[in-house]
Amino acid sequence: MKTNLLRQSCARYRAPQEAKAKGIYPYYKPIESEQSTVVKINGKDVLMFGSNSYLGLANDPRLKEAAIEAIKKYGTSCSGSRFLNGTLDIHVALEEKLAMLVGKEAAVCFSTGFQVNLGVVSALCGRNDYLLLDSLDHASIIEGSRLSFGKVWKYNHNDMDNLEAKLKLATPDSVKLIVTDGIFSMEGDIAPLPEMVELAEKYNADIMVDDAHALGVLGHQGRGTANHFGLTDKVDLIMGTFSKSFGSLGGFIAADFDIINYLKHNARSLIFSASMPPANVASVSKAIDIMLNEPERIKHLWDLSDYARKQFQDRGFDTGHSCTPIIPLLVRNSEKAFWLCNRLFEDGVFVTPVIAPAVPENDVMIRFALMATHTFGQVDEAVEKITRAFREIGVI
Repeated sequence: MKTNLLRQSCARYRAPQEAKAKGIYPYYKPIESEQSTVVKINGKDVLMFGSNSYLGLANDPRLKEAAIEAIKKYGTSCSGSRFLNGTLDIHVALEEKLAMLVGKEAAVCFSTGFQVNLGVVSALCGRNDYLLLDSLDHASIIEGSRLSFGKVWKYNHNDMDNLEAKLKLATPDSVKLIVTDGIFSMEGDIAPLPEMVELAEKYNADIMVDDAHALGVLGHQGRGTANHFGLTDKVDLIMGTFSKSFGSLGGFIAADFDIINYLKHNARSLIFSASMPPANVASVSKAIDIMLNEPERIKHLWDLSDYARKQFQDRGFDTGHSCTPIIPLLVRNSEKAFWLCNRLFEDGVFVTPVIAPAVPENDVMIRFALMATHTFGQVDEAVEKITRAFREIGVI
């Protein structure tokens, strides 16, 4: 008789059941409304401070209308990959718009941001080449590196001395691709791009910046990290996603024509995946237009972020090195982080825990994320409730 070893192996994973038994399991809460500053869960209105919709566009009626019109014209699916039958004229138009947005010659869209990093990072380096990754790079970058034939070296988070030490060890005439987040998605700090560019020029390396959390946040009109530092021409590849500031789903990579041409014919997560549906393409294009024409959104987002961070710091919270709309509230204990999220949910505030292995155990945190559509009153309410919960469990 067959012994189901796979099932037995999976059954030994008990962490979710244990958290549920303690009443502190924080994940997979079904939201019954649109992604806004207030969402409805189990019939209850809750302040949303766990969303990546930095510009507050995920429920914008103009994006909805653009998506509806695209469905009317093109249907709900392209029913194939970009490589074959899945390229629409609006895909091409969006890629041209994205390349202009981030100051590169060309761009290509993938179905998700994860697929961008998976396909790009795995495709660009051969057996004698090097990938140099920040130790806190997004999981999609790590997964892409695992599929690469190149040598993968990690350097300490934002530590340019450590990066230089790695670069010194690399073969001079090999490709050396440095891959970094622009804004780090959990810590809320920014990559030291000027110092990185100096090292890239010194050691003949290339730079790829993952701007998933920086587009719509950093730079002139939200154009990202390289623009923020005035280094667009010094960064070789710029990656972005559509599920954050652009209120949709998908992602892109932008670079010079030769790199994009190579990726269009070698990035397996592009070639072997169905292309972005028409509704997503149209809504992203509309979001970019709104971002460029409504700069007050970004200004308000930064005003809120600076205000919220000061409120937390004044109350004794450890917010790490955050300097963006992502504000980590360090807890340093996974069980306490779970308890806090559930306690705050009961009190009408939705925040998310970040635990190992996403961060080291000593950096376990509650992630507090702002949207341009939040009000100062909503921030005040959340700060007071979070402060009460943190004091109740003895974190501050």
